[in-house]
Amino acid sequence: HGRTEPWAFTVFTGEGRRTLGEIFGEAYRIDAEQKGNFVQIAFEANSKKPLSAPVWIAIGLKPGLRPDGKGTMPEEEEAMAVACSMLLMHLTASALGLGAQWTSGGMTTHPHVARFVGLQPPARLLGFFYLGWPAVPWPESTRKPLAEKVRWVE
Repeated sequence: HGRTEPWAFTVFTGEGRRTLGEIFGEAYRIDAEQKGNFVQIAFEANSKKPLSAPVWIAIGLKPGLRPDGKGTMPEEEEAMAVACSMLLMHLTASALGLGAQWTSGGMTTHPHVARFVGLQPPARLLGFFYLGWPAVPWPESTRKPLAEKVRWVE
């Protein structure tokens, strides 16, 4: 895939999560003040969110030049490469018995947060991957049968 290695991660643990929470809170305040709908409870919730798991990883997309000198890869393909790296991270976490989730909602992709983790355009913040030991037992699978998702042509 062009060997661009477009992924960029920033890992927050310990007190670093509290700092991340402050940045989420600031991003919420910026957004809410622009829209005129600041709510203190929402500000506090955003500020405390990173304390909900012991590890938070910022998922960055940094498009780069191909080492073969043939320019850049399409951004969509670079995003897919980052998503593949996240799938591998998620599979590894699951194999170790860790619970994990990629979230891209709320303040997790806000430009203020992106700047804080060192991502300037054309780089983008695609969200955060957070993980820790599950507080509840693993749920039983409720996925649809494979036959409903795969079509074979012979």
